[in-house]
Amino acid sequence: MKTRYACLPLIALCWILTACAALPDVKNLSATLEPHATPSVSGGVGAIVPAANTRALLAKRWPKSVLDMKTQAALEEEVAGVPLIKGNKLTLLFDGPQTMTEMLKAIAAAKSGINLETYIFDQDVLGLKFADMLIAKQQAGVTVNIIYDSVGTLDVPQAFFERMRAAGIHLVAFNPVNPAKLRGEAWKVNHRDHRKVLIVDGKIAFTGGVNISDTYSKSSLFRSHAKPANKAQVGWRDTHIKVEGPAVAAFQWLFIRTWTGQDAADLPDAEYFPPLAEMGDKLVRVVASEPGGAFEIYKTYILAFQQAKKSIKITSAYFVPDEQTVAALEAAARRGVDVKIVLPGVSDSGLVFYAGHAFYQRLLDSGVRIFQLKLAVLHAKTAVIDGVWSTIGSTNIDTRSFLLNSELNVVVLDPAFAKDMENAFLEDLRDSTEITRETWAKRPFTDRFKEWASGFMDYLL
Repeated sequence: MKTRYACLPLIALCWILTACAALPDVKNLSATLEPHATPSVSGGVGAIVPAANTRALLAKRWPKSVLDMKTQAALEEEVAGVPLIKGNKLTLLFDGPQTMTEMLKAIAAAKSGINLETYIFDQDVLGLKFADMLIAKQQAGVTVNIIYDSVGTLDVPQAFFERMRAAGIHLVAFNPVNPAKLRGEAWKVNHRDHRKVLIVDGKIAFTGGVNISDTYSKSSLFRSHAKPANKAQVGWRDTHIKVEGPAVAAFQWLFIRTWTGQDAADLPDAEYFPPLAEMGDKLVRVVASEPGGAFEIYKTYILAFQQAKKSIKITSAYFVPDEQTVAALEAAARRGVDVKIVLPGVSDSGLVFYAGHAFYQRLLDSGVRIFQLKLAVLHAKTAVIDGVWSTIGSTNIDTRSFLLNSELNVVVLDPAFAKDMENAFLEDLRDSTEITRETWAKRPFTDRFKEWASGFMDYLL
């Protein structure tokens, strides 16, 4: 699902033309930054909270935190370029059925506008259900705008999108595969929009790993004690988040920036930025990155790994890390940080699956513990560090996400939320098998060959 591999030859050609692009040097990221004395926090009406109030807020929230959150938040602001936003309500959503139910519920209740940005929008039972509801809302006077990735939807008949366009919905295909369909911008087919974002009435936002596809019509049996009779009963394991409060405006700005960046027609009139009252007590940072940008998400991840004091718990659907990410995880493990990574035991992409294996030996040798999820295809992209810092989004731990994709992650600085994330991580451990140095040394030669062969394409995957 990560890339529609029918177009790999085309993307490979684009890679040859753009292979000079590279991730920045971040080996000593925290040592090179000069953070503000106090991180910026945006209030419920968009104004920056005074520094004295921010210091009091951070001291109240994290008096016993393992991380020095004031320093961490200030350093992170330097690399991400955006402030923390206070006053948000967050709801964790696990797997397709739970996520789809909440998204469809929000769409059904929409009064003014719906903005949808997705990598995959399939023409299947679930995709048609979304399309029908979006058409109904547009015809009822709700403004509906959709950005869909042209590679992620490569297998989808254009008639599916034309039906929505004929109903009045405004659509943009991100970076068309066919250069004849470009509207003036350069042809950069290797740059993909991998975000999964739904914004309703400018007041509710969703993001995470879930695409619009029948793949998500079934649960992965996460937190279920039922044992499936066969694999066909098991859906994909994923994580999404629902955001309510002032942070929704950040999602809206990013959607509009992507829309205008595609040289699209003006967005129709709608109330995109309604007043947003505080809905909860969560501090979040909405971090986005795109090709040719400042590598905001990559630097945010590396900084968090470098600053970790106690634990790093990563769940990654596609794990093909670059050298600096591997080095950051190795260094953390060697300084005593408990580093655990849950990765796929089965995958929708054999290329990515085996390319990621190339780094297992180094990580295992440094003390990193690796687990592979059984039965369900893992598609979640999350991390929780030191029981305080958490992130959920569309970003995989791989070069493609960090360098070539437009991605979006929510960073949450909150012990209670981190506890919920750690509990979910423990549930995934329960359904996983640990890969030890001993078992890894005994893997068959055929697997080793596939790892070697896949390594030549790790830049693309």
